[in-house]
Amino acid sequence: MELSNNSSKGKLFISGIIPFAFLVILILYIFGPGSDLLDFGIPLPEITIEKVDFVDSEIQVTVRNTGPIPVEVVMADVNDRIRAAAVEPDGFLERFETTLVGIPYEWNLAQPYIIGITIEDGTRFEKEIEAAAPALKPSFDLVIFFAVIGTYVGIIPVMIGLLWLPFIKRISKQKYHFFLALTIGLLFFLAIDSIEEAIDVSDESLAGIFNGTLLVATVIVLSFLGLYYFGDKLVKKADSLKITKPVAIALMISIGIGIHNFGEGLAIGAAIGIGSIAFSTFLIVGFALHNTTEGIAIAAPMSRGKLMLGKLAAMGLIAGSPAIFGAWVGGFVYSPFTSVIFLAIGAGAIFQVIVVIMKWIREEGDKNLSSAAVVSGFAVGMLVMYLTSILV
Repeated sequence: MELSNNSSKGKLFISGIIPFAFLVILILYIFGPGSDLLDFGIPLPEITIEKVDFVDSEIQVTVRNTGPIPVEVVMADVNDRIRAAAVEPDGFLERFETTLVGIPYEWNLAQPYIIGITIEDGTRFEKEIEAAAPALKPSFDLVIFFAVIGTYVGIIPVMIGLLWLPFIKRISKQKYHFFLALTIGLLFFLAIDSIEEAIDVSDESLAGIFNGTLLVATVIVLSFLGLYYFGDKLVKKADSLKITKPVAIALMISIGIGIHNFGEGLAIGAAIGIGSIAFSTFLIVGFALHNTTEGIAIAAPMSRGKLMLGKLAAMGLIAGSPAIFGAWVGGFVYSPFTSVIFLAIGAGAIFQVIVVIMKWIREEGDKNLSSAAVVSGFAVGMLVMYLTSILV
């Protein structure tokens, strides 16, 4: 009997591996002997200017070969005027390799520039800079500045939003459902905002070979599935972990908002780094109003449990403090690819939280999610986020 079982397992393994083996053989053939048969057409070169830094009397351009064939950088120009340039380590680039092109140039602050890079076959690629700004150099003062900005737009607004908790604790069940649905509306808007931001970054800064829109969609789905699995386990094991179900849900909301705020911090830090954003009192107030609603999203589920100020404050820090870390990363070591990834993860995390809250409302008695309280709460949440987003 045991021999028969082993034989069956062996056959199962072989039947599963044979198609994979043939697929590997096909791929090896296409890239090997069969490559000559498929070698028709002319592959076109492509490079991407990923980053332009303005430093003392020099413009530093990071170039990546995103085409199918090797290329060589041979010339650089600024505003259509050829300039001497130093290429480090060298101008020859295999696929996906990068190089740094240093162009000696007395640039002017806030002036627009068009940076051009020409390869060996004469093809020219360019990137437009709307306003030149000096590249940020890490310093203690700058670290503190980003921390203050992250605190203003992340931690403080969320903490203010948590102050709604005593009010929400005293309202009726229908009004409580309204606030839960309001939370869904707030989060849904944040998810859309993250997706829009991710696609904008991918369109502006990612090479077409990365398929930015598909990358965003893939990361959103994977993020949603991973966090949904983790969140479901967390909620089910809430009792064994000595936390209540409302606290578990609030924790998942905090994590989702925190990931979103990390992406928001990335965008803020990067924008400051390239000089495309000027922080004013009005702008900070706009961010504060916009992000205060995130605190309401955390307070809503927490209101159905015992008031625990320590855990409530911890939730606020989980949700708000990533804005600081995002600003540091975005300002000092910004990468468009990383930014797209984190913004998409944030969107997936928020969608997962929305599903958790919807399940919570259903367990509370509104099976169809169609009561006036739920529908109006969702609509008001979206409207509030839209109106506050106008100020940002």
